Amino acid sequence: MWTEERIHALTERQRAYFQSGVTLDVAWRIEMLQKLKRAVILHEEELKRALAADLGRSAEEAFLCDIGSTILEINETIRGVRRWAKPETRYSGLLCFPSVLTKVYKMPYGVSLIVSPFNFPILLSLGVLTAAIAGGNTAVIKASSKSPACTAILQKLIERTFPEEYVAVVDGGHDVADLCLAERFDKVFYTGSPHVGVHVMESAAKHLTPVALELGGENGNWCVVRRDANLKDAARKIAFFKACNSGQICININQVAVAEEVADDFLRELKAAFVRQLGENPAKNPEYACLINDAAYRKCEDAAMQNANRIVFGGTGDPQARRYAPTVLYPVGVDEELVQRELFCPILPVVPFPDAEADALMDTIARREHGLALYLFTKDLRWAERVMQTQQYGGGCVNEVILHLMVRGAPFNGTGHSGMGAYHGEWGFREFTHPSTVLYGSTKLNLPLREHPYGGVRNRYKMALLRMFER
Repeated sequence: MWTEERIHALTERQRAYFQSGVTLDVAWRIEMLQKLKRAVILHEEELKRALAADLGRSAEEAFLCDIGSTILEINETIRGVRRWAKPETRYSGLLCFPSVLTKVYKMPYGVSLIVSPFNFPILLSLGVLTAAIAGGNTAVIKASSKSPACTAILQKLIERTFPEEYVAVVDGGHDVADLCLAERFDKVFYTGSPHVGVHVMESAAKHLTPVALELGGENGNWCVVRRDANLKDAARKIAFFKACNSGQICININQVAVAEEVADDFLRELKAAFVRQLGENPAKNPEYACLINDAAYRKCEDAAMQNANRIVFGGTGDPQARRYAPTVLYPVGVDEELVQRELFCPILPVVPFPDAEADALMDTIARREHGLALYLFTKDLRWAERVMQTQQYGGGCVNEVILHLMVRGAPFNGTGHSGMGAYHGEWGFREFTHPSTVLYGSTKLNLPLREHPYGGVRNRYKMALLRMFER
């Protein structure tokens, strides 16, 4: 049972451990990352069983989305952290002469708090932990109470791998999360909803603690299918993505806008893709992931039933298994409430629009809260590139889905209501470190330019030299 006193004692032990300086050595950090990787591999089967228990994941999807992705993240970090952590040398400039040498050190924040969600309970705990370790921090992971089997195996894995004063997993509900947020951490990394993200920032602000937020986005992520798109290819990829983890993915497609000229053809291809991948009755398919709990299932079912007259595919479920079939709603207006909130389930509203008004559609999307992802399907790559360079969103794809998340060396981030900060690879290292600039002064040849007096005939040269140096 986690109490205020126990959590405070844990953070104080971690603070003492950090202040001992043991985490500053980069070779030691690499050793810890290697230990973490071995622990993930050793517990692979237990992790798969936990993901099946909490989310109904097949072994393949569990490995693809959580376990294998975590190992890839650790591998990239092990290969790069020595280079990332190397101090940068800067020329100080003439104004600082003769002190011409400056170093920029990448310093860890200290004791970090990682608040992880239920939908990818392994990747979004251990993947973020990888960045924290690489940066030289200690870490407290507050794991989700909604995925109890995964939280239990995380605790077991971490306890067997690291001392509690270095890395610890805390379980419990929102009350325990609030106890953690009340502590003075040096860095907080939260993944979840914008509503809770506000609460996290408010709590961290009391200690002026820097925060990274990875949020789903208030209005959900848009996918736009233009008239000239390869409809079969688009439908295949969208169906796969919407079915993955039963739609419980922060970068998943919340709604699809389809050029009305090809809407019927697209819907036909989308239905065929769902059937091809999941069968005629997806809710009975054991490979199809389930919703996280009964409340999530009821919320999904209620949203579908409130729009029963527009269901063109799906609309069925298995409450015992908590599986609700991918459900396509058509037609849905661009200004309806349904497409102005994150659904986080397998319901997919389809919004028709005139292809000639694609730019007007993008303007409408731009006026709403920024999404975590944006997806475009079109052969007009010039238009797509212009859109991707002018919209505000976290990341995205053109003629593809989700794979931007897998690109080595590239950041994963949000903006506004979809978050702040970034991680993955070097970006995660940067997120868990702060740059410290140190100038190494010279004790010889120092000029009195900065010293009083400034006035008088004898000191006129000072202003002349300053102007010359600052060009």
